[in-house]
Amino acid sequence: MRQLPPLTMLRVFEEVARHRSFSQAAVQLNVTQGAVSRQIKQLEDHLGVALFVRTHQGLTLTDAGLALSPQLGAAFDQIERALQAVRVPNLRQRLRILAPPTWATRWLSSHLRDFCRHYPEISLSITHQASHEHLAEIDCRIRFGLGPAEHWHSELLVMERHVAVASPELFVDGVAPDPRAYPLLHILHDGKRLPVWENWLGATGRDDVDVASGLEFSTLDQVIHTALAGGGVAVIDRQMIDRELHEGSLVPIAPLEVPGPYGYWLDVAGEKQGLSKVRLFTGWLQGITV
Repeated sequence: MRQLPPLTMLRVFEEVARHRSFSQAAVQLNVTQGAVSRQIKQLEDHLGVALFVRTHQGLTLTDAGLALSPQLGAAFDQIERALQAVRVPNLRQRLRILAPPTWATRWLSSHLRDFCRHYPEISLSITHQASHEHLAEIDCRIRFGLGPAEHWHSELLVMERHVAVASPELFVDGVAPDPRAYPLLHILHDGKRLPVWENWLGATGRDDVDVASGLEFSTLDQVIHTALAGGGVAVIDRQMIDRELHEGSLVPIAPLEVPGPYGYWLDVAGEKQGLSKVRLFTGWLQGITV
């Protein structure tokens, strides 16, 4: 007969060890900080060793805690895989991601071959729409925004880097088009224009361009295709048009790059952070966006 403490104690220890914090572990487990502290004390009494030490820098694992943490994490991963293996087949290791359409099309899709090669056991389901009642089925989301989201674990993946570009057919004898002479192309976000033109022109010191004029589009892809067709001048995150810049189908009208303030954030719900498929995807994503 196995001499094991209650699994709840081990689950609490794994969460505290990951966050190095009783309070953060309590949030993830949806219990009180006092309950977390009691579970850790009971586990330490069961083992007869201390697992954590409080220092000025915060909570630190002891040698015993450092030895236990990776082994326990691997054991829980194995239990999770065993449970997933007996679930309905089409739900087995399926990772559901909510992502902006242009980001998914222009950035994520070009990197998915690498992810699938490393993690062939994980099937991806990527969507750009999710109703409120189906949001709980989402494992993680990529969000375009200014800051972290409430009630999610949020991490900035990458900040936008804006360049003003136009089709090469708008250049005359190598001279870049003047934004005053062509339609400005604007992207809408939540029904409002993003102030990318205002930010870019402000960085150049120009105040002679009517930013209120121009054409509005609901997706960045529409802006990009209109710029490619010579329908106007656009300020676009260069990470979304790497291929076009490399091929010369879009050309910067000035050697100026303006960062932010918007970026792409990785959001994971607290109850999904412990899933191995989520940890593998988020670790991979963080590695290629550095």
